[in-house]
Amino acid sequence: MASISTTSTATLFSSLLSKPSFSLFRTLPRITCCFPSTSSSSSSSLQFNISFAPPKPKPTQSPLPRHQPQLQENNDDDCDEFDGPRQLFIPWIVRGEDGNLKLQTHPPARFIHAIAHAKTHERKKKKKNNANIGGAKSVKLSKAARRFYNDNFRDPPERLSKVLAAAGVASRRGSEELIFEGRVTVNGSVCNTPQTRVDPASDIIYVNGRRLPKKLPPKVYLALNKPKGYICSSGEKEFKSVISLFDDYIKSWDTINPGLPRPRLFTVGRLDVATTGLIIVTNDGEFAQEISHPSSKLPKEYIATIDGAVSRRHLIAISEGTVIEGIHCTPDLVELLPRQPDKPRPCLRVVVHEGRNHEVRELVKNAGLEIYSLKRVRIGGFRIPSDLGFGKHVELKQSDLESIGWKN
Repeated sequence: MASISTTSTATLFSSLLSKPSFSLFRTLPRITCCFPSTSSSSSSSLQFNISFAPPKPKPTQSPLPRHQPQLQENNDDDCDEFDGPRQLFIPWIVRGEDGNLKLQTHPPARFIHAIAHAKTHERKKKKKNNANIGGAKSVKLSKAARRFYNDNFRDPPERLSKVLAAAGVASRRGSEELIFEGRVTVNGSVCNTPQTRVDPASDIIYVNGRRLPKKLPPKVYLALNKPKGYICSSGEKEFKSVISLFDDYIKSWDTINPGLPRPRLFTVGRLDVATTGLIIVTNDGEFAQEISHPSSKLPKEYIATIDGAVSRRHLIAISEGTVIEGIHCTPDLVELLPRQPDKPRPCLRVVVHEGRNHEVRELVKNAGLEIYSLKRVRIGGFRIPSDLGFGKHVELKQSDLESIGWKN
C-alpha cells in the first residue's frame, strides 16, 4: 500500500503553517512518495519526486497578453524570481499493466470512462404530507388571508336561539325557553341570553347534556300540495300537522345525506285546516320570515269555489275590500272563471298580497258569499305543478326560489 514519508509530510505542514497568507497557488516544495516495490527479489521501495509547475515569470519589456502566459523550466531555486499566480498540477500515481506503479500527468482511462458514462440523477425533493382528511392539499395561509376569508366568505356568528332552531333542537320560541331555563351551555358556561352570538364550528354548545353538531343541516326548500284536514302547526292534537307528511323524507335523510344532521322543517306562513294547495316547507328561518311577512307584498293566488250564484255586485264588493285585523285590505284581482263541465259550482280567482289571516275568506264573506272550498295555487311567480297530488311535495330549484321572490 502506498505511503508518503513522514519526514516529507512534516516538512510540508511546517512550511504551510509558517506562512499565514498561504495560497493554493503558491509554489509547493517537492514531495517524495515512497512505495514498496512489486518485485519479490528486491526489498527496496519505489520513490517518486513530485514537483509542481513553475509560476509565470515577471513581465519583461514586451509582456505577452494575459491569455498567453510565458512558462520557464521547472526550477525550485528560482521561485523567488517570479511573481503572480502559480499553477498547481496534481500528478496521478497509477499501476500499469505490468503491475508496477508509475507517475503520469493525466488521469487513468478507466476513470475518464467511468465519469463519461456515469448516470446523474436529480435530487428528489421530499414530499411533505400536506393531505388533510378530505384528501385535498392543505395550504398554510397568512393571517391576512385568513382574516380576509373570515370577513368575506365565512358565515358570521348568529344568535344562539337561531342556531338551536336551525339545528332542529326546537322552534325559535322553544329554543328561547330552553335558554331561559338554563339548559344550554356555551363553552362550558350556562348561557341565559338568546341573543348571544355563537359559531357552531368553533363554539362548544350543549343542550340538555347533548352536544350540538358542528355542521348545521343544509337549507331545504320544499313545495307541498297540502290536503284538507291538516294544520300548519303542532298545537292542536285533533288535527295532523303537515310536517307529518315528511316522515318518510326525514327517515331517508341519513341515507341520502350521510354525516349531516337532520333538518327541522316548518311551514312558511299558514293555511287553515280547510284550505288546500301550495305551501312551502323549509328549515330556513330568514327565508320564511321574508316570504311570509306582509311587508314583502308577495302576490298569492287562490281559487275559491263558491256555494251559490255569483253576480257582478258580489265581484264589486270583493274588489272594494274589507277591514281585517284593523287594516283595510283590498285584493289585487278578482275574476269569475268560466264554468267547467266537471265543476257545477262557480269559481273565483282571487289574488292578494297582504297575507292577513283568513284574508280571502273574509273578503268573500264580506261580499255575502259562502266558500265551498279554497285552494292556493301560486306564490309569487311559482305555480303549483298540476300533476302534484295531495300530500306530495317537490323540491324547489334555485330558479323556483327566485320566481317566488327570494334573492339571497
